[in-house]
Amino acid sequence: MQLEIGRILDALPTMLWTALPDGSTAFVNRRWSDYTGSGLNDDDGREWHFAVCPDDLPDLLKRWQFVLASGEPGEMKARLRRFDGRYRWHLIQCSPVCDESKRISLWCGVGVDIEDHRRSAEFMRRQKLDFQLIVDSIPVPVAVTTPSGEVEGLNKSTLGYFGKSFEELKGWNTSDAVHPDDLEQTIAAQMKAHQQGVSYDIESRHRRHDGTYRWHNVRGFPLRDPRGRIVRWCHLLIDIDDRKQAERALHESELEARLIVETIPGGIEVLAPTGKVELVNEHVARYFGKTAEELKRSGFTELIHPEDLQIVHTATLRATTTGLPYEAEHRFLGADGTYRWFQVRGLPLRDARGRVVRWYALHTDIDDKKRAEEALLESERNLKLTLDTIPALAWAADRDGSAEYFNRHYLDYVGLSAEQAKGWGWTDALHPDDKAGLAAAWRAILASGRPGEAEVRLRRYDGTYRWLLFRTSPLRDAQGNIVKWYGVNTDIDDRKCAEQELKRSEAFLAEGQHLARMGNLSWNVARGSIVWSQPLYHIFDFEPGSVITLDLIASRVHPEDMPLMGDMIERAQRGESGFEYQHRIILPDKSIKYLHLIAHKARNNSGETEYIGAVLDITQRQLSEEALEKVRFELAQVTRIMSLGVLTASIAHEVNQPLAGIITNASTCLRMLAADPPNIKVAQETARRTIRDGNRAADVISRLRTLFSKRTVAIEPIDMNEAVREVLALSSGDLQRSGVAARAEFANRLPHVGGDRIQLQQVIINLLRNACDAMGGVDDRPRRLLIRTAPVDDHVQVSVQDTGIGLQPASAARVFQAFYTTKSDGMGIGLSVSRFIVENHNGRLWAQPNDGPGVTFSFSIPQYCWDTAPARDLDAATDQAENASAVR
Repeated sequence: MQLEIGRILDALPTMLWTALPDGSTAFVNRRWSDYTGSGLNDDDGREWHFAVCPDDLPDLLKRWQFVLASGEPGEMKARLRRFDGRYRWHLIQCSPVCDESKRISLWCGVGVDIEDHRRSAEFMRRQKLDFQLIVDSIPVPVAVTTPSGEVEGLNKSTLGYFGKSFEELKGWNTSDAVHPDDLEQTIAAQMKAHQQGVSYDIESRHRRHDGTYRWHNVRGFPLRDPRGRIVRWCHLLIDIDDRKQAERALHESELEARLIVETIPGGIEVLAPTGKVELVNEHVARYFGKTAEELKRSGFTELIHPEDLQIVHTATLRATTTGLPYEAEHRFLGADGTYRWFQVRGLPLRDARGRVVRWYALHTDIDDKKRAEEALLESERNLKLTLDTIPALAWAADRDGSAEYFNRHYLDYVGLSAEQAKGWGWTDALHPDDKAGLAAAWRAILASGRPGEAEVRLRRYDGTYRWLLFRTSPLRDAQGNIVKWYGVNTDIDDRKCAEQELKRSEAFLAEGQHLARMGNLSWNVARGSIVWSQPLYHIFDFEPGSVITLDLIASRVHPEDMPLMGDMIERAQRGESGFEYQHRIILPDKSIKYLHLIAHKARNNSGETEYIGAVLDITQRQLSEEALEKVRFELAQVTRIMSLGVLTASIAHEVNQPLAGIITNASTCLRMLAADPPNIKVAQETARRTIRDGNRAADVISRLRTLFSKRTVAIEPIDMNEAVREVLALSSGDLQRSGVAARAEFANRLPHVGGDRIQLQQVIINLLRNACDAMGGVDDRPRRLLIRTAPVDDHVQVSVQDTGIGLQPASAARVFQAFYTTKSDGMGIGLSVSRFIVENHNGRLWAQPNDGPGVTFSFSIPQYCWDTAPARDLDAATDQAENASAVR
């Protein structure tokens, strides 16, 4: 099965790897090996570092460590070296795999080549710039609006004609941009077109920058995505003011109209009220390669593109029927045999009674404009799709700094619509404390005209504020003038959190060293250079900044501890992984300090071996521990003596039982011997029972004397099941008098522990006493006590569970403190001494509330090591336990 999974993973078309919880690589598939040209060796699981670009490796490792510490899925980007030596960008994504206990047992990850994607993003960015230049190159005003009618973009011609900014023209329907007499029909035409999803064509007057109103033909058409949905509207403003003046002139004089027809540099035709051609100007005749007379006879039907005939027929029929002006766009066949797009507008000439006496049609060659519109539409569609697929928060702003475009990722991130975010609406997502700072930075960037950046907090769609890096750069035209600003926002919240955590850690470290009287050092063994932190100079009473050497340090070391320093130098020269010492130094004032040194081997950037260490001034602790040790021992002795009163009744019960048995068996033995004949066999059996009961009474007395005597003890293998049974037997009478139903659950084949049997039994007795006391006032439920043994890793755990009153949260934190008690008649030393005994055995004692009533006290002791079991007295055990605690 394992082989089959390996083959499956090797067949996957992507680089796949797994790592252990500490981050070391456990497996890479064949795709990785083929790409990098190397596989996974049985080393430390970090040989993959060679494939990462050196410039990217530090950030990648930092991000990897952060993901490991968080236990959450993550992703990273870095360049990986291919087998041919070329580096390509990859997106590395990883996720933890947890076992049934929710602990991370493995990390799985994939690497995806994004080199081509990055290049595509750059190409799309350039394409967008080209799109804007195309729009700005259109020689007529162009406006782009959203499906709801909000102005989204204006080209240079529009801004130049009106002499207004983008923001001012966004409210065109409430300003003087449109002549008041034309405003209502203009709005109505646009609303109708938007509702029906069709193009519109109207004529209205627009106010130029010099205050003059000029007639324009406003043509709007929808831009649709591949699924046919309208994504944007494009509006062209074609200046027809000259044409309007010409139409007015036509009303004044027919002759004047003919002159105009001939002189206009565009196609003009004059038609009868029925639509029959009466006259064409030279421009029309020249384009079609026919004389005016030929066109009058044949008309234009055969010269219209077959696909456009229906459009032309519908427009002319409507015009001749209603007498209203008409307009149509269609293709005419020119003299060169090619079709070109024309805009044909027909206007009626009426007599004094309003009857149509003639039609004038203007042919405007819009073939180039049509091609530009199609190219613009395609470019805009491609650009939008590209920007919306870029996995970044992209945006564009006008020259004044107001936003005019956001890609889909940006809008999804902040949870705003394009209309809500447009202009300055996006600032609603800024953190209130960052708005003023970003506004100042944005004004400075706009004033400088150079690229810039700022860090602010932005509200995500879920209401969470995250740190983002705003980066922007200007787009300039051929003359170097800024026409637009483009920017990308990058989520740096994880980095900011890491930086803040690092600053806090540095501050805590500095304060901790000061409070703990601790200093750091580094020692380059080969060069002999030693670097100290400032607190170390104070500890050794050296002049700050002085050059530290081994000889200078040796001048302070206590003569009796000089061998330790020599041993340390020898171990360092051998290149051992680390060392730890406790030694003394003598200061110039003859005072003695106790120091604790710990160091481990590392390699610096040059590959040289150096030791990084810390020195702790433990003088005060050393002096106080000597006094504390004596107090602890006396407390332990007091606790054992106090236990005597509680156990007296139980001990008397245990002793009385074997004594009663001795008397009974002795009487029986006498009767058997006095019988005639004597019953020797029964007498022997009763004698053996008498000896057994005598030994039993002696064992009870022996355990009592040992428990409350100050004697030399030996660390020995102990069967905790047997130790618990003895304590239960000793305490059975007390448990019965307290109305406690005791039950034991012993683990099979329980490993032995190493320790002092009497001390560990004292701990069990203390826990049983506390459990009984806790259930003393319980009357509404059975008083049950469960004592359980179980192996846990390399320890043996003993738990005592009661159904008593439990612990309050405030008491749980202090229950192991000396002299703290929740009982009115308690002294508060039983649990404190118990914890001291357990920790002196390199174990641990703790309490936790039950799911129901009561609390469970547990302690664990390391399993017995049969190779090392030296005898020691209580004082020596205490000293060693304290020294072990100091080393930890």
